[in-house]
Amino acid sequence: MSFTREIPIIVSSDDRTTSSRKLASDRGMNNLFPRRQPRILVVDDQASIAGLMSQLLTLRGYDVVTASNVEQAEAELRKRPPDLILSDVKMPGRSGYDLCRTVKSDPATRLIPFVLITGLTDSTDKLQGIEAGADDFLNKPVLAEELTARVKSLLRVKEFTDELETVDSVLCTLGLIVEGRDPYTEGHCERLATQAAQLGRHLGLDADSILALRRGGYLHDLGKIAVPDAILKKSAPRLTPEEWAIMKQHPVTGENICKPLKSLRLVLPIIRHHHEHSDGSGYPDALRAGEIPLLPRVLQVVDVYDALVTERPYKPALSHEEAAQTMREEARQGLWDAELVDEFFSMLVQERDVA
Repeated sequence: MSFTREIPIIVSSDDRTTSSRKLASDRGMNNLFPRRQPRILVVDDQASIAGLMSQLLTLRGYDVVTASNVEQAEAELRKRPPDLILSDVKMPGRSGYDLCRTVKSDPATRLIPFVLITGLTDSTDKLQGIEAGADDFLNKPVLAEELTARVKSLLRVKEFTDELETVDSVLCTLGLIVEGRDPYTEGHCERLATQAAQLGRHLGLDADSILALRRGGYLHDLGKIAVPDAILKKSAPRLTPEEWAIMKQHPVTGENICKPLKSLRLVLPIIRHHHEHSDGSGYPDALRAGEIPLLPRVLQVVDVYDALVTERPYKPALSHEEAAQTMREEARQGLWDAELVDEFFSMLVQERDVA
């Protein structure tokens, strides 16, 4: 692979002066709001090419790490995931396509932009890259200007994605704050997130659904942030009709808070419907068995179990056996999904046997 512009890049004296002035003027702000250098992983079996790209991108202010094969690249991913991957296609052993498929199939790395660099011109080769999940392509010989423009554009997308994930984290923290208003529910969200994800795996659900269940564990009661303490800390039997009407709005409030985030698309039904009952007696929409989506029903089973085995001011904690008997009886009465209740307790038995 060759670049049409040689490296190192010649920087004029005017450019150096401008850059120095900008650096001096920004130094105070950077102390207050330090920016992390975007990290780029360059994968190429030719050391001269990888070095050339590394030098070009380093001059542009990026933190660049190189790998000469897929195995080294995967080791770098485990050590510290980059913000962008630039990979050659043809390498000894596994190809750039293989690396791309690995990155895009892992929920922890699939949002990292991946660029395949290839000298192949057949449309089927590009189609193979698209099927592997590549976000962009660069053809050999690579233009320095095109490389830096593509890198800048894709890193902007990655920065926006990271900001959305930060918002997700803030919302999950708010969920924990809501939980913290009631000392008797300490640890409830974490337990729900963990066990709901475990039940999702037990049921063979896909990675997106499992992630949604975990997030739902933290966010399902987020709408209670709008419920006054005087109502929130009362037990349900002691609520007046007016107070109960306010309490029953918390799933709708939580959904409205999270609705602007597309990343929480699968979590929204969990938030809104985790208090629905199979017989239509739940809230806020009085849905029946066939109308309640699967993910809310999964979280609901875990939520009910945790409530039964946890002590509250108005009730003692039930034993595991008592909780199982209660939930199976309530499922027969039409409150919960009986099949999911059976699967949940089957999972707990399997976990206990393994332990």
